[in-house]
Amino acid sequence: MSELHARILVFTTSAAVLVLEILAGRLMAPYVGVSLETFTAIIGTILAGIALGSAIGGRLADRYDPATLIGPALAIGGALAWWSLWIVGVLGPELGSEPAAIVVLAAVSFFAPATVLTAISPMVAKLRLNSLEDTGKVVGGLSAFGTAGALFGTFVTGFVLVAAAPTRPTVMIVGALLVGWGLFETVRITRRAPSAALVVVLLASLGIGATADSPCEFESAYFCGRVVVDEDDASVRYLILDTLRHAAVDLDDPTNLEFRYIRLITDVINSTSAGAIDTLHVGGGGFSVPMYLEATRPGSYNHVLEIDDVLLDVARDELGFVTGPLMEVTIGDARLGIDDFADDSFDVVVGDAFGGQSVPWHLTTTEFIAKIDRVLRDDGVYVMNIIDGDENRFAEWEVATLLDNFAHVAAIIPPGGIDARPRNQILVASDAPLPVLEFDPADGVLVDDIDEFRDGGTVLRDDFAPVEQLAANPG
Repeated sequence: MSELHARILVFTTSAAVLVLEILAGRLMAPYVGVSLETFTAIIGTILAGIALGSAIGGRLADRYDPATLIGPALAIGGALAWWSLWIVGVLGPELGSEPAAIVVLAAVSFFAPATVLTAISPMVAKLRLNSLEDTGKVVGGLSAFGTAGALFGTFVTGFVLVAAAPTRPTVMIVGALLVGWGLFETVRITRRAPSAALVVVLLASLGIGATADSPCEFESAYFCGRVVVDEDDASVRYLILDTLRHAAVDLDDPTNLEFRYIRLITDVINSTSAGAIDTLHVGGGGFSVPMYLEATRPGSYNHVLEIDDVLLDVARDELGFVTGPLMEVTIGDARLGIDDFADDSFDVVVGDAFGGQSVPWHLTTTEFIAKIDRVLRDDGVYVMNIIDGDENRFAEWEVATLLDNFAHVAAIIPPGGIDARPRNQILVASDAPLPVLEFDPADGVLVDDIDEFRDGGTVLRDDFAPVEQLAANPG
């Protein structure tokens, strides 16, 4: 095997493994959400596959002619990538979203292709080792090209593929390239056609992968989503992102707020201010709150910080959202975008940004809350939506963080109180005394003693914000 051929093989197979690793997060998100647990399970699975594949590939290369193994390994690795689509679709809805279930889903879906594709590198090394004098040069060089391939796969997938094409077709194409290359290598080495059994297995795998259902109507770099029309009212649309219904929008009446937490947010705003107001929204989602304020408070200015440009397009096309001089949207991370606003710019800031069931950790810390305090006017109000339950530790820590920046903090919990089920809670903060918050008792209960509610919660900081570990597990 030539040096160039060997380098191309290890570069490409390493790249393919990392492409699958990153796309695994998008494939699993509709069933387990996007969280630290999800990425931990995927990274751990791929690393385990790389370790086992290296060991198995080395042993096989010592027992058999590695030249005859590389082609079938490429083809089988590609076929297993196809199978991963079907496995995720079948097991994802059944396993739940507890950490153990996430690990199982990642392992069953992606461990095998990572193992098989990684096994090719030691086979290639065996073919390139002509003498013991060249061991370091050969092994080190191939390792370097394998790492370069992994870097290539990582950057191309994260920056290009995820945004350019849907996830499932991308996996199908990667699998097809590997299978095609594997068959070519097999024919080139053996000088005969692949066995009928191998062809049948590959065709069956292709069919399995091609028929795997996708729960996504649209995909972005952040979400797998769809818009669903209410069965009882055709004017109501639900925005579903990954595992959650993020918004309900009535195209005929933007004041018709179906979700309890949205009603609470607007009730808090109505309790603390009157007339036209300037509002900054951290997170857009279905844009139901800014559309409500536009309808009920003529002349109000709304500015939305939304990280996902695809959600903006969906809101415009399917949810009746219209931008204009008094309704502006900035695409980008809110942590960075908030720096563009002057001090004392807003009467209200609404925090409603989520990745799965968790608020992105960098939007929870005292450093970010200080930025919110800066852009609020002296009597301005911050209204934050969170999801927690059970021991309610995230809510306690977030209240502690708000108290680190604001003089007055209130919390509205579910009407039945805190229980094991994670549910929406609304936190309210201001430097000015809060007025009586008026809302439907069926939507929530105001916490009597915020210091008792805090219960020793620690301030979240940029260097320590374990949000996913603090929040109640949805499983």
